[in-house]
Amino acid sequence: MSWWQQPLVGFDLETTGTDPAVDRIVTAALVDTVGARRLGATGWLLDPGVPIPAEAEAIHGIGDDVARRKGRPAEEAVDEIAAALCERLAGGRPVVAFNAPFDLSLLDAELRRYGLAPLAERLGGPVGPVLDALVIDRAVDKYRKGSRTLQRVCEVYGVELTDAHEAGSDALAAVRVAVALAERYRAEVGDVPPAVLHERQVGWYREWAEGLQEWLRRGKDPQAVIDPRWPLR
Repeated sequence: MSWWQQPLVGFDLETTGTDPAVDRIVTAALVDTVGARRLGATGWLLDPGVPIPAEAEAIHGIGDDVARRKGRPAEEAVDEIAAALCERLAGGRPVVAFNAPFDLSLLDAELRRYGLAPLAERLGGPVGPVLDALVIDRAVDKYRKGSRTLQRVCEVYGVELTDAHEAGSDALAAVRVAVALAERYRAEVGDVPPAVLHERQVGWYREWAEGLQEWLRRGKDPQAVIDPRWPLR
């Protein structure tokens, strides 16, 4: 069987903001699947230890009051999230995300913030295989016009997104988009072993970042810098 018919795990975070170096986790989810079929999910609600901006609350619906009353201590929960993620990777299960450099880099930054072992140290080597539905979609359908948000990409591939910006729902949708991509683009995606596909995404992401940086420097911002590293910064 190809990877998209075998066990996978979807991973998603909802956070206090959009900077993985400084922002904090509010909710997290790991969704275990076989292909696109959901088997179960593990979710976390954290007290991030800092105020949740109104802009972030408007997106994911979690405000300071809920986080403080019901959220787990951040250090404890971050350690659990990393342990659960690494357990699946160590067992050979690919992790599927949508914009992996955000979620994985933010989790790694949280681990370092609390003096906990980062992901690569826990795994004893590189973090992977990671399958990033956003990176794959950009590579195989490069010239499609319009937004590349998870909601829009789900529409393109006929994936139901039941509750956008709820971590478990987004994680499952990322898996189902990845499976849809594998089914549609067999030669480029579906028939490629996860480890090889992981390495291809390193190049695809670098190519996209360099192209975006060049475009920005020609027009909007001559000093623009787009980090080309994937899946971790």
